[in-house]
Amino acid sequence: MDNIRKKMQTLKYETDSMLQSCSENEQLTKEFNDKADQCDCEIRDLTKRISKMEGNLEETSESLIKATTKLEEKEKDMKEKEEDLSTLSRRVILLEDEVK
Repeated sequence: MDNIRKKMQTLKYETDSMLQSCSENEQLTKEFNDKADQCDCEIRDLTKRISKMEGNLEETSESLIKATTKLEEKEKDMKEKEEDLSTLSRRVILLEDEVK
C-alpha cells in the first residue's frame, strides 16, 4: 500500500510538473506568435513603403530622361546659335574691312 501511495505521489508530482511545463510553453508560444504577428505587420508596412519608393523612383527616372532629352536638344540649339553667331561675326568683320 505504501508503494502505491509513493507511486501516486510521484505520478502527481510528474503530472504537476508537466502541467506547469505545458503552461510555460503555451505562454512562450503565445509570446512568439504575438511577436511573429508584429513582424508580419512590419513586413507589410515596409513592403508598402518599398512599393511607394519604387513608384517614386520610376517617376523620377522618367523625369530625368525627359530632362536629359530636353537638355540635349537645348545644347544642340545652342551650338547651332553659336555657329550662326560666329558666322555673323566673321561677316561683320569682313564688311568692316570692306568699308575701310
